Amino acid sequence: MIFQKPHRLIACAIVMFSVNIALPVVPDSTIHYPQERHLNNIRQLTFGGDNAEAYFSFSQNGIVFQATNPAWNASCDQIFYSRLDSFQPVLVSTGKGRTTCSYFLPGDSTFLYASTHESGDACPPKPAPRADHKYVWPVYDSFDIYVADLKGKILKKLTDSPGYDAEATVSPKGDRIVFTSMRNGDLELYTMKIDGSDVKQITHELGYDGGAFFSPDGTRLVFRASRPKSAEEIQVYKDLLSQHEVMPTNMELFVCNADGSDLKQVTHLGGANWAPFFSPDGKKIIFSSNHITRGFHFNLWMCNLDGTGLEQITFDPVFDAFPVFSPDGTKLIFSSNRNNGGTHNTNLFIADWKP
Repeated sequence: MIFQKPHRLIACAIVMFSVNIALPVVPDSTIHYPQERHLNNIRQLTFGGDNAEAYFSFSQNGIVFQATNPAWNASCDQIFYSRLDSFQPVLVSTGKGRTTCSYFLPGDSTFLYASTHESGDACPPKPAPRADHKYVWPVYDSFDIYVADLKGKILKKLTDSPGYDAEATVSPKGDRIVFTSMRNGDLELYTMKIDGSDVKQITHELGYDGGAFFSPDGTRLVFRASRPKSAEEIQVYKDLLSQHEVMPTNMELFVCNADGSDLKQVTHLGGANWAPFFSPDGKKIIFSSNHITRGFHFNLWMCNLDGTGLEQITFDPVFDAFPVFSPDGTKLIFSSNRNNGGTHNTNLFIADWKP
């Protein structure tokens, strides 16, 4: 879900690191910063609202993404689809409840997403402001995962267990889905076949595990995780979880095999490191981080699978997140607060990737 707008740090995931962040005094009008040498021919796709978690179709000629935009009758996150050669988003979720984390299934005629619509038509309430002003994400226990076609018709419900089921993504091999679930009392990663059968738990350590993606060959996973260690940290985590909330301000990245074996921590940066995605060759990870600046100032970074070779990719004074490569590795799509005229709008941008 996403960093919630203070909505997808719990990118795909727990709904959206909402992005009400400090903005420059002078409204930003920059689409491409000179230091961003890996990005060419940047194009802005959306112009208003909160748009995030855009994922390419297998044929890479279309995307699904989530958006909050009153102009589109989406008062909280709903799922939209558009072709990329003629960008005209259409609603493909129910328009009810809150949705998150859409992803194409093989064949590109269907996709999955998580939704709360069965528990009510209205957007579920956001967490009340905390007295200590600390930032939390909601973990709605009404989220389940559904399959729909590109006309918005729900074809199947993939999960039906009590508690949070969301943050699902699909292997490039087209055989399995990875998702986050609280069915055992903690936020762990699970995999299942694309028909919802053969569910297997693959992480088992206390803390939030989420936002997982497969490597290009489908053999490995990368994900974000919190790992409370001290007695105080563990108690805070458990207390928040009992209230269906998590605090996403301290997360690091991990990799493992698709069955959960060979688990290794990638980053040791501090702060919030999240929204990871494998590079086209599977040898690196691109992700969003505030480890330099803290707060809601995030840029895109890249590193090797062992955490070495850290390189800054974007140089935005505001917020960049949700980087995703096209299947052929030639394009990168991401969300950003750049060029938003001094508003809180988070828009989608697509660029040619230059290795």
